[in-house]
Amino acid sequence: MDINPRTLAMDEDQVLAKINDNTRAVFLTHAQGFNGLSDRLVSELEKRGVPLIEDVCESHGATHKGKKLGSIGLASNFSFYFAHHMSTIEGGMVCTNDEAFYNAILALRSHGMTREIQNDEIRQKWIDENPELSPDFIFAYPAINTRNTEIGAVLGRSALPRLDANNALRTRNFTLLIKNLDPNIYFTDFVLEGSSNYAFNLILKEKDPALRDRLEKKMRDEGVEFRRGSAGGGNQVRQPYVRPYIRENEWLEYPEVEHIHYYGYYVGNYPSMSEEQVLELCKVLNSI
Repeated sequence: MDINPRTLAMDEDQVLAKINDNTRAVFLTHAQGFNGLSDRLVSELEKRGVPLIEDVCESHGATHKGKKLGSIGLASNFSFYFAHHMSTIEGGMVCTNDEAFYNAILALRSHGMTREIQNDEIRQKWIDENPELSPDFIFAYPAINTRNTEIGAVLGRSALPRLDANNALRTRNFTLLIKNLDPNIYFTDFVLEGSSNYAFNLILKEKDPALRDRLEKKMRDEGVEFRRGSAGGGNQVRQPYVRPYIRENEWLEYPEVEHIHYYGYYVGNYPSMSEEQVLELCKVLNSI
């Protein structure tokens, strides 16, 4: 389904329209620091008994109606990749308050082994159902080792006390950027309430390849690093790993994503940036 350009998250009307008896859960990405939820979406999912799983990899600290994203659905995931709000160099975490989900994740992060499960009743159930196997080596799920290291934990715990202050600086930077970008060139009508943007989102308003090329040349000439297609390589439906599972040219069914694929950009938003540097960046971007 397509996205809402004001939040970069899945369009809630399309989400709700596509829910049917086969829907097991809704996996929603809070992209680029924006809150992708609404009261209507949360309420409808609860009413229909459809679990919500939140991807908060790019939105640490963002909120919906004052409540932290990642604490609203059945479960959530966060990324600690080095370019995100806080880092353990690589890795991340999964959050949930559901006992069964929690114990399944403990096994999944460690080769799928049930000995990692902390709930005695659940762990014993696997042992009882598999008496021919060693209790120490029951692999419940096809999985790999995704456990972080103690070094990563030290880095993450040291970064956590600075997260809120750094997020406030990033929010200041992004708000300043949006206020000073030329609205005739760039889309600026984002929903900023509750956002926590670790990147500057640049989306050209018009489908103008010549303007896009000028923008890219200008950024390269000025030493502004960027990614086209936003953070994840643009329209994922165009990527080789997805193509075997979709209809021919299915990517054309998602015009908002397609526009960002060709005319959207991601530029780093660092808490160390001064207001003067943000305004200088706006000057560069508006000069095209």
